[in-house]
Amino acid sequence: METQEGRRGIPSLLSSQGECIASNITQLIGWTPLVEMKNIAKKDGIKARLIGKVEPYQPLSSVKDRSALRLIEDAEEKSLISPGITTLVAATSGNLGIGVAFVASQKGYKFIAVMPAKIAIDKQILLRYLGVEVILVDPAINGFKGLLDRVEQLKNKMENVYVVDQFTNPANPDAHFKWTGPEIWKDTEGKVDIFVAASGSGGTLTGTGRYLKMKNPSVKLICVEPAESAVISGGEPAYHKIQGVGPGFVPEILDTSQIDEIVTVTAQEAMDMARRLAREEGLLVGISSGANAAACLKVAAREENKGKMIVTMFSSGGERYLNSELFAQVKEECVNVNMAF
Repeated sequence: METQEGRRGIPSLLSSQGECIASNITQLIGWTPLVEMKNIAKKDGIKARLIGKVEPYQPLSSVKDRSALRLIEDAEEKSLISPGITTLVAATSGNLGIGVAFVASQKGYKFIAVMPAKIAIDKQILLRYLGVEVILVDPAINGFKGLLDRVEQLKNKMENVYVVDQFTNPANPDAHFKWTGPEIWKDTEGKVDIFVAASGSGGTLTGTGRYLKMKNPSVKLICVEPAESAVISGGEPAYHKIQGVGPGFVPEILDTSQIDEIVTVTAQEAMDMARRLAREEGLLVGISSGANAAACLKVAAREENKGKMIVTMFSSGGERYLNSELFAQVKEECVNVNMAF
């Protein structure tokens, strides 16, 4: 098997002669498979093709592994950081931090993650387990901006600090222009008609959308955001429960000129769809993946989209949300059953 342009990860290993062993874990970041949601489409009477890109296949189970690698590689290429000297700092709701953590560990950088307190406990646990220093900020104070302010304080206080900024650094969307977009284009044989993705930092939506529109200007780009905090749509920022998206501001790297439509999804819709994906498709994915799939159904239900191929992102694995509301009911049932023993 020959490695194709835009592919890295598993294909790069399969193309080699002799041993198929990654030299380090970062070599595994890249290509992930597409899967069709035929059961849900059939049950809901959808005539479009619903396709999800399974990013839990990344080494640490989220799409942010791609961004983390490119952000660090870009800084190295520009001689902005040095292993053993530079301390990396990032504001994160969790997944970007986890991606930076394992890449930094492999490359020899210390990493400090600044996170919102009281939410994403599973991600906090994983970061600490990976040896990361985690600084918590009250999410009720200035929202995500409070995290960015704390990062700025660290930058001014410490020496040899480099901020891994997924919201302003073009290397973030570049990861998806170089890898995610080409993968989708090749694996669909260029048949993708609509790309649907929630916006957190804006990297996936901007980079992937830019590549797909370059290949075919007719591809529609749909932005998904929380109904409770629909800032890109012109609404006011507010607390919501769709982790990893809707930071409460329009990120600098988000190219809104590419967006053809914005679809809002409530946290309840997102969680209901994530549960459907697990029970009807066997896909164990997170809350934002549920939001993406819910938006896909809304778009696919329109008569003009009959027969079209709609591709979206399953951004992270479901196990990362065991202590969130997504699993609350089954967690309670399990606890109650076990109390009988």
